[in-house]
Amino acid sequence: MTTETAPQPSTATAADPVDCAVIGAGVVGLAVARALALAGREVIVLEAADAIGTVTSSRNSEVIHAGLYYPDGSLKARLCVEGRRLLYPYLDAHGIDYHRCGKLIVATDDDDPAALATVQKKALANGVEDLRQLSGDEARALEPNVRCVAALLSPSTGIFDTHGYMLALRGDAENNGAAIALLSPVTGGEVRGDGIVLRVGGAEPAALLCRTVVNCAGLGAQAVAAAIDGVPKSAIPPLHYAKGNYFSLTGRPPFRHLVYPVPGPASLGTHYTLDFAGQGRFGPDVEWVTAIDYHVDPARAETFYAAIRRYWPDLADGALQPAYAGVRPKIQAPGEPAHDFVIQGPETHGIDGLVNLFGIESPGLTASLAIADEVLTHLS
Repeated sequence: MTTETAPQPSTATAADPVDCAVIGAGVVGLAVARALALAGREVIVLEAADAIGTVTSSRNSEVIHAGLYYPDGSLKARLCVEGRRLLYPYLDAHGIDYHRCGKLIVATDDDDPAALATVQKKALANGVEDLRQLSGDEARALEPNVRCVAALLSPSTGIFDTHGYMLALRGDAENNGAAIALLSPVTGGEVRGDGIVLRVGGAEPAALLCRTVVNCAGLGAQAVAAAIDGVPKSAIPPLHYAKGNYFSLTGRPPFRHLVYPVPGPASLGTHYTLDFAGQGRFGPDVEWVTAIDYHVDPARAETFYAAIRRYWPDLADGALQPAYAGVRPKIQAPGEPAHDFVIQGPETHGIDGLVNLFGIESPGLTASLAIADEVLTHLS
């Protein structure tokens, strides 16, 4: 007599096979999806929110950075310069609004000119060769309201329509076969021998067996990585929230260029930018917080007035109004040295087909096209 053994259920998660999953439909996730789709890969973008670019990508100064401040040899320096060189032609080709308004970095006392020289030296090392040194009189000829003893002019700095840019990235990706799945949060996953399984929530929960996963979840990148069984915890850096508050200026804008003070050890200072409606605004500052919070405390304006009046002494009392805030996904804790972007492939964590992006703060917007190209170098 033969005894038959009942078949044992498989421990493997039943999952639908997909080629590439990009987690996060912010500007970097959309740029990565576009690059993968243009490379002939089948791509699905998984976004927890009900629209693209609703978090960090929509809460910034919309500045196209030249690449002046970042350490020589860093990813931030290289990808910002490469990204800026790619970005202007992309905006032209897609009819996206931008204004190459230029930026003044201003020295406001006798000690600051040496710091300007440091900025220029670092910029040259990063491949930024169009900076111009200006005397105080030359700076005031460009901007009569500015107070400074010397300045640097960055003609390749500008502002642009970031929402239009994200729509163009999405269009390029979809036109090349990518799919955008909104309201589709990644709730967990596991690394298997045949790929990476992602568990996706939402109205119709699913499991996807992915050949390639690119984690572009921004403020949620660490949580996503930690939720995938098999990703080494040692490969996941810490996350710290650095809130940046912006205040808008009532009345006529004082400057045509962007105006930045000489950068300090912890931030680029309280700088002046413009939006496409012609309104002036100041920020961001740095406020370390323990949870994501976009409320702008009107009382913080007091520190803004003192900082702004160093280079614009005519700022009137009561001219600043709370505008908006964003939160930067910092890897370093308060008081620690600034950290570089982390673009982490199999060579770091040992998992084929997985790329994690951590700490993608400024200049991530400017660098987004170059970041996407960099991600592709980590994939076979």
